[in-house]
Amino acid sequence: MKYNIEKINAIAEKLAEVVEEAIAEGNQTELKIGGVEMALRESLREIGQKALSCFLENADREWEKVAEIECKCGCKLKYQRQRGATIWSVFGKVRYERAYYAGCHCGEGKAPLDEKYGIEPGKVTAGLANLVGLSGIDKAFEEGKKWLKSFLLFEVSENTIRAETEKLGAIQKQMDETLVKAMQDEASLQKRERDQKQAPELLYGSIDAAKVRIEPRDELEKALEGRENWRDMKIGCWYQGEIVPNRERSTRQKRKAQRAGTVIRAKGKEYFCDISEAGEFGKFLWATGCSVGADRAKVLIFVCDGAVWIWNLVSHYYSNAIQIVDWYHAEDHLKQVAIEAFSNPEERQAWLKEVVEDLWQGRVELVIAACQKLSISSDLARKAGIYFSNNCERMRYADFRAKGYLIGSGVIESGCKQIVSRRLKLPGAQWIVDGAILTAKARAAWLSGKWQSLLDARSSPLPLAV
Repeated sequence: MKYNIEKINAIAEKLAEVVEEAIAEGNQTELKIGGVEMALRESLREIGQKALSCFLENADREWEKVAEIECKCGCKLKYQRQRGATIWSVFGKVRYERAYYAGCHCGEGKAPLDEKYGIEPGKVTAGLANLVGLSGIDKAFEEGKKWLKSFLLFEVSENTIRAETEKLGAIQKQMDETLVKAMQDEASLQKRERDQKQAPELLYGSIDAAKVRIEPRDELEKALEGRENWRDMKIGCWYQGEIVPNRERSTRQKRKAQRAGTVIRAKGKEYFCDISEAGEFGKFLWATGCSVGADRAKVLIFVCDGAVWIWNLVSHYYSNAIQIVDWYHAEDHLKQVAIEAFSNPEERQAWLKEVVEDLWQGRVELVIAACQKLSISSDLARKAGIYFSNNCERMRYADFRAKGYLIGSGVIESGCKQIVSRRLKLPGAQWIVDGAILTAKARAAWLSGKWQSLLDARSSPLPLAV
């Protein structure tokens, strides 16, 4: 928006006078700049309250001479009176009056102004919902209440923060469910084929899970499950890769480049998550993949850890995808074997250096043989031998590097930390299943750059579309 600079300057000068008078009347002439800033902020908030009220009432004048309007049932609503309403905005509590229509046989009534501006009387506005939701996906609701007061200069209840965060998460959940349903529907899939966009040249996918503590809320749950139980928040991510230029490499990346020859990083990350059984999550994996063109990608690569449920889903839905076990998980298996199998540090280091090099070069059969030799005295070595045998073709790291593929699943590890550890596992956090899911989905939307789409959907009366 563009504003009249002359009017803005005049208002600024007047506001400065008002604040100066308030400081003088309060005998606060020794205020430092911080105190002056806070005085200006508070006065601007009060002005914002009044200005928003005036704006809405001025915008309602077009309805003053309209006696009847259409009801959604097809009949007529008649003008009743100027009816007061209250909303919670970024300026605090705002009261205003607007034309109200009723009198239809269906019993419905409405205020055209509210419909025009997407207002829900008595509720939080879209502008405040944005800030409250951002607090809710980043901080514990109680902590967010204190944090918001410092910025807004008025108090928002803990329950309001929770409700608005979960409302945005519910919008994302509805979008997810709509997408899953569409990608299981033949007509929708045919339409998608007709409207196909260009297929991605190379696309990555990663899947993992992180534990979330769920608090039983009724007596039966407590009797069956005890004080708490843990559920898997399954998280997926679609992304692309790009080479990190030399000038942008961190110290760690420079060290990595000395060994790998190049450094690749993820871009365009799109996270999705849910607490569900693997079979249901598989439908979600397929639907989100269709939305980014994973089923049509010229090269599709999954980089994940060695969990069987993950590779079962990948093989079922994307049978042509290249499968890579995360290098760091594989290397860590060897480190754990070395610790258990060798008490002598020098022998341990010598064995580890050799098998890690074999693994790096994709000589997995040699790694398996090395683990099998230790299996009599080391149970971890026996299990590692099975692990490497089951994932042998997913560990041809030399071939993968030669083709310029990512071999680390840091993207999904980060996703688990960003969505679960940094929010759902905050000190004192207690969740019911729905609350954990909705908060996680809202946070995933933010991390994926889709926050505005949630805000737009919140303010729109139209149904969600795929």
